[in-house]
Amino acid sequence: MKLLLQPASVRERSLALRKFNSLLSLALQAARILATLIVYGSGAVIRACTQAYRQALANASKSGVAREAMHNIKRGIRGLTEPEARQILGVTEKSSWDEVLKRYDKLFERNAKGGSFYLQSKVHRAKECLEAAYQKKPGGITTSV
Repeated sequence: MKLLLQPASVRERSLALRKFNSLLSLALQAARILATLIVYGSGAVIRACTQAYRQALANASKSGVAREAMHNIKRGIRGLTEPEARQILGVTEKSSWDEVLKRYDKLFERNAKGGSFYLQSKVHRAKECLEAAYQKKPGGITTSV
């Protein structure tokens, strides 16, 4: 194949160089516009996130959620109440500690075998709560071995 490259005239070279310069100028302008959009866009997103965070803090302080959260942190994470624990394990106030342990073992094992880890942890927390309640009772925890 024969290349058709012939020496171009000065005028043709000048015209090609002007076209190249104008394309380069357009590319630089497009890059500047894109950079400007990115800077202003990210600034807008940051301002919106900051405003949303401030609004969430204001809403939390109005509803007392922040105060309650701080109170819970200061006194430790709130556990289950005794009635909730009894409901989870399915025992009554008159149930013995042995009955509580039997229900705990049954529910804990049932959830250990393909059950829910969440439910298993709820069962465990319920047993811990009732254990503390039974220890406070006169006579404490008695088990029949």
